[in-house]
Amino acid sequence: MLKANDPCWCGSGAKFKRCHRSPEQQLRPGNLSPWRTVPAEIPRPDYAETGEPVRRPEPRVKSPEVIERMRRACRAAAEVLEIGAAAIAPGVTTDAIDAIVHQAYIDRGGYPSTLNYRGYPKSLCTSVNEVICHGIPDDRPLREGDIVNLDVTIFLDGVHGDTNATYPVGAVDDESRRLVEVTRECLARGIAAVGPGRPFSDIGRAIEEHATANRLEVVRAFVGHGIGEQFHTDLQIPHYYEPRFTAVMEPGMIFTIEPMISMGTGQHRIWPDDWTAVTADGSRTAQFEHTVLVTDDGVEILTLVGRD
Repeated sequence: MLKANDPCWCGSGAKFKRCHRSPEQQLRPGNLSPWRTVPAEIPRPDYAETGEPVRRPEPRVKSPEVIERMRRACRAAAEVLEIGAAAIAPGVTTDAIDAIVHQAYIDRGGYPSTLNYRGYPKSLCTSVNEVICHGIPDDRPLREGDIVNLDVTIFLDGVHGDTNATYPVGAVDDESRRLVEVTRECLARGIAAVGPGRPFSDIGRAIEEHATANRLEVVRAFVGHGIGEQFHTDLQIPHYYEPRFTAVMEPGMIFTIEPMISMGTGQHRIWPDDWTAVTADGSRTAQFEHTVLVTDDGVEILTLVGRD
């Protein structure tokens, strides 16, 4: 772990340099609370005890029965995200939000999908400012002007529902507000590119074109993914244009689209906790995510609140 008095270093490989940000702006890992427990009666994914998911083949095209279960799980994930977002405020710790979200999963009869997934210690990911993704909730209070992403995934009815969004903490500067809005638009454009018979590369093309037009950069190291009875299936969804990705979308496919967009570089580094990914130059990033279903004539967003 980084220590509280260490200097902040940006970059990668042999090209690390001292970050331009002042010490009070540098994000530091805080202390973690003990792992939260889940009642015994809550059904668990296969990795809940061991930390290692069992990899097995899963059809890319889901059956109608699985699709219905996915609708329920994704709706629950959207509800949990709203509950977590309502707690965001200056002075609130990300650990406190984790506790709220953890209880919201349980109230719906679900298990926090991230908890002990490959050893991850918390029930959601909280990514603040320069953290691209996989930030671990801790005792650091959020500050006025921060931006924070909450990434929620619930295991319910034997399937996973996955969604996330980025929120301002109090009043934020104009550039951060613009970053958040453009990233939201990137997700919307990616979703609009979904449809039967279209190549998956259309999704990344739409996202990258919009980010580039707004002088922002796509983080390429992390992608969307297939999802269902397993948290992550073999299907990967780049958020940039990859012409070699010629696979075609088919009705019944379910996957996430979750672009991560940076004010500066799209390059990243990983903190010593082996989870927290931050921009190599310390610039802020935002992310939005929906789980979507390819339909016979277009796309259905599964991670919305109030779906019938």
